[in-house]
Amino acid sequence: MKGQPNDRAIILGQYILDNNATVRATAKKFGISKSTVHKDVSERLIKIQPQLYSEVKKILEKIDAYLVVVCGSNEALKEKLKQTGASYKGRNGN
Repeated sequence: MKGQPNDRAIILGQYILDNNATVRATAKKFGISKSTVHKDVSERLIKIQPQLYSEVKKILEKIDAYLVVVCGSNEALKEKLKQTGASYKGRNGN
């Protein structure tokens, strides 16, 4: 999906809103990277359509909260990986 980044941000945000989609699912649907989706909906969308951004943010936060309940916190994951000798680098690089 090429084109103007601001237009893309609106399209991606609307898709997430309409489908309760994750960043990963949205990236797959549009054939772009998760990084592009994340940048578009978290940095660009807030500047061009704050109301849509607010709705998208709620959906993504709800999905994150659900995943923490289902998959456990990053701390729990770190502990599991430590026990197996693997390493973990979270969102903040720690």
